Amino acid sequence: MISKIDKNKVRLKRHARVRTKLSGTSEKPRLNVYRSNKHIYAQIIDDTKGVTLAQASTKDVDADASATKVELASKVGEAIAKKASEKGIEAVVFDRGGYLFHGRVKALADAARENGLQF
Repeated sequence: MISKIDKNKVRLKRHARVRTKLSGTSEKPRLNVYRSNKHIYAQIIDDTKGVTLAQASTKDVDADASATKVELASKVGEAIAKKASEKGIEAVVFDRGGYLFHGRVKALADAARENGLQF
């Protein structure tokens, strides 16, 4: 009998493997991305203090109903970059959360870079 692989379990394993090497500091916090079927979330986290410095998601962003998920992700990238610049954060470490770097994750990262975040 063929058993179907659990994609989220594989993603979490990949994410845990990457997180052993990746950590955010006060000078260079971590930009974490979480993607669900409907929404995408981004947080800027200082791992030394265990504090979320800024966050943005598709629930917060104003967009029309006809916008695609990729367009919404780029708006979230813009929003998180603006919130980071308000807090004085210029450079971050990008944590893609175990997801492949394409589609919505890439759109968020590109929009954040265009709006001033360096990673």
